Amino acid sequence: MSISSALQIGVSGLQANSKAVGGISENIANANTVGYKRGFSHFVTTAASGGAADGVLSVSAVEAMDITHAGGLIPTDSSTDLAISGAGFFAVSLRPDETVQTNYMLTRAGSFLPDKDGNLVNAAGYYLAGYRYDLDGTLPDVDRGTFGDMETVNIGNITLSAAATTEISTVGNLPAQEAGLATPGAPFTTSSEYFSPLGASERLSFSWQPTATDNRWDVTVSDKDGTALGTVTVDFNDSGSLAGSPSAYSGVTSTATAPAGFAFDTATGKATVTVDSGGTPQTITVNLGSPDKFDGVTQFAGDFSQTFTRDGSSVGEVIRTEIDEDGVLYGIFDNGQRRALYEIPVATVANPHGLYEMRGNAYGLTVDTGTFLAMKANTGATGAISSSQLEGSNVDIAEEMTDLIKAQRAFSTNAKVVTTVDEMMSETAQLKR
Repeated sequence: MSISSALQIGVSGLQANSKAVGGISENIANANTVGYKRGFSHFVTTAASGGAADGVLSVSAVEAMDITHAGGLIPTDSSTDLAISGAGFFAVSLRPDETVQTNYMLTRAGSFLPDKDGNLVNAAGYYLAGYRYDLDGTLPDVDRGTFGDMETVNIGNITLSAAATTEISTVGNLPAQEAGLATPGAPFTTSSEYFSPLGASERLSFSWQPTATDNRWDVTVSDKDGTALGTVTVDFNDSGSLAGSPSAYSGVTSTATAPAGFAFDTATGKATVTVDSGGTPQTITVNLGSPDKFDGVTQFAGDFSQTFTRDGSSVGEVIRTEIDEDGVLYGIFDNGQRRALYEIPVATVANPHGLYEMRGNAYGLTVDTGTFLAMKANTGATGAISSSQLEGSNVDIAEEMTDLIKAQRAFSTNAKVVTTVDEMMSETAQLKR
């Protein structure tokens, strides 16, 4: 090996360690950057002779990312701050509702907030992508191997249209001591809200009249104006394991005037009530409880109680959102409804180390990343989504300072090689005088 070769080797050491120090400084500067993945340098020997035994072995630094090591989770007060607990990335785009697939990227930086149009965008300016649920609350078939079916997640100006009530169910208790008296007392009356096709709130009334026969009651259903639509008699079991449950329904009587109507299925305990609510009458199924079961109204000694559940809703505006660990974003509406709006998928690639780094802690796909899939969060090998949390950087300051000391000493030693070779070359130049 010549003196000039030794000089070249020393210079390569200076360059390689300078590059390593540059990476360490980037890590330290981004120690508090959300979703940042630390970089580091691999030192690789290079042989000018192509691997011959007498070749000159210099060194070069090859940069890499610690992309698979997650940072710690940081709690926040914002429900749209998101972190992935496990493998995977968020899919983001350069612009809202991007149509060019090459403008989609992956990131772990989940500091999303709505912009002026309600689109969720992170601090780096990338828009969160997901799959929109249909109006009926179902997710359509989507191609999870591309970005083609994704839309920008938008939580602004979402209105829930009115939905007519189609079913009412009731549970409660009738006081057994009130039935079978020679002179029955006054009826127990309560009502249930229902919604018209236009979202107007109306009520159906239920009047439970005890009779002079033990364990027998007459229930009358009335419309919003107090007009009786129909009556049915209910007998209850008074002994055995079924005591307190309805034993039979009988005496079905309709007093409704068309277009209103009343019918009752004595085998199922369900009434079909038709109310006059515009051009097309509205039909509602009312479930009082199946015979010999405890899934509706019962009769036990004690107090009267009755509660209702029903479908349908009035027009509603989103007041807040919730995101569960499966990545489903729900809208909470001011009419009390909760509805799935988007699925936020977790994107996975076969080889994360094949991603290339872009600005803003984002990564682009390459031919080396392998198969891309945008899967439902918290399924299989994909991570779960944590709302109101952010993933911190995976930089360990202690590790970086240790690496910095090592790089500094290596740089100084290589500099010493250069100065020593320089002195030797000067001595050589002075041999001839």
